[in-house]
Amino acid sequence: MRLRSLRARLLASLLLAIGVAAVGFGVVAYRSALAEANGLFDYNMRQMALSLRSGNPLASLPPGIDQEPGWQGIDFAVQVRSLDGVSLFASSRDLILPARPEPGFSEVTTPRGRYRIYAMATPSRLIQVAQELAVRERLARGFAWRTIAPVAALLPLLLLLVWGVVTRSLAPVARVQREIAARAADDLAPVATATLPDEIRPLVDELNALLERLQAAFATQRHFVADAAHELRTPLAALDLQLQRLRRADSAAERDAALGRLAQGIERATTLVEQLLVLARQQEGARAGEAFTRVDLSQLARDAVVELADMAAAAGVDIGFADAAAAAAGSDTGSEPAADTGAVAVAGAAVAGYPPALQILVRNLLQNAIKYSGHGGIVDVSVRGHVAGQVELVVEDSGPGIPLAERGRVFDRFWRGTSRHAAAGGSGLGLAIVKAIADRHEAVIELDDSPTRGGLRVRVRFSGVG
Repeated sequence: MRLRSLRARLLASLLLAIGVAAVGFGVVAYRSALAEANGLFDYNMRQMALSLRSGNPLASLPPGIDQEPGWQGIDFAVQVRSLDGVSLFASSRDLILPARPEPGFSEVTTPRGRYRIYAMATPSRLIQVAQELAVRERLARGFAWRTIAPVAALLPLLLLLVWGVVTRSLAPVARVQREIAARAADDLAPVATATLPDEIRPLVDELNALLERLQAAFATQRHFVADAAHELRTPLAALDLQLQRLRRADSAAERDAALGRLAQGIERATTLVEQLLVLARQQEGARAGEAFTRVDLSQLARDAVVELADMAAAAGVDIGFADAAAAAAGSDTGSEPAADTGAVAVAGAAVAGYPPALQILVRNLLQNAIKYSGHGGIVDVSVRGHVAGQVELVVEDSGPGIPLAERGRVFDRFWRGTSRHAAAGGSGLGLAIVKAIADRHEAVIELDDSPTRGGLRVRVRFSGVG
């Protein structure tokens, strides 16, 4: 079963590693202790044999003496023979060892069991020291167990220590979890990172960055809702007023006038709602990261001019897409300003973008230009490529323009200013929508005076895609 808990994974991994290491250490220590014990016993046997080679007289024990209680537990048996095989000494007469053993260590089987013997020949005798293998192994195992016993006793303590260290190390994660769980739904304050370990801090930093973005998005949404509610209140109140006037109308002429004003109010409210929805969709689309495609900005601008030709004709405005010669010249009497250095007229220029959003951007700019140019006005549209690989959409009109002091605020939602919007009765959302779409496409908007038409010139500069 896959463990989803980081704490469980760490504990399981560490405990398993400690367990395997402890078992491996125990096996190695046990075998090493056995080998050392056997080596020590062999050493004792050899030393005992060497102590008997001096030739001092030995007295053999009488038969049965090794069976008496006082002799129980003797681990070593010694036998000494003359070179012709006569027994000179035997510590145990019931133990029969080979009469002609191989010199050195060997193992033999006797009626009393298996023995390990050490045989050594001197010029006058043959000395054998024997030890029963069962006794030898029992003593060696006891020594080995006593060696690994401290490790086995410390293993549970080590496991508890690992458990405590892992739990304490992961305490900051639990603290962050409790802190976030205890928060209210609208509490987007950053999580404190001062006491967090380095491994957790990047995750919490990213969480704080997300909370900051959410806070900004919620603040924008609250402002948007508040502004929308404020702006909708005025047209709705006007509609209610026109409806009351319609009800109080005494004649057909008054009724027709009231109906006309009511229709105009409905149209303005509908336009405002549509613009609010467009702005909301653009902001939502930017957050959703909709995929961009290759868009021919020049063709898109031409299509927008054709689409709004009837609106321009009804307003008495001459609108057109500037031809290559006009776009390249930039002016009938002079050249383009320094900012346009490197601009060339293009019949088609591709940018990376979201086609519906770019259509709205171009249409809003043209609608604004038509609205504020007034009867007899002129609106020119052109698309220019730049040596740096950028593509620029330019919309110029012959209207009153925008004072320099107000150009920094015209992109704010519902801001009408003192000239263009105030005079034309706009909702203050057209350029805000243009700004939102431009930001979404990482485009730059510049406002200045038109050198050819005398009104406003809007330049939107995109990164071209060749």
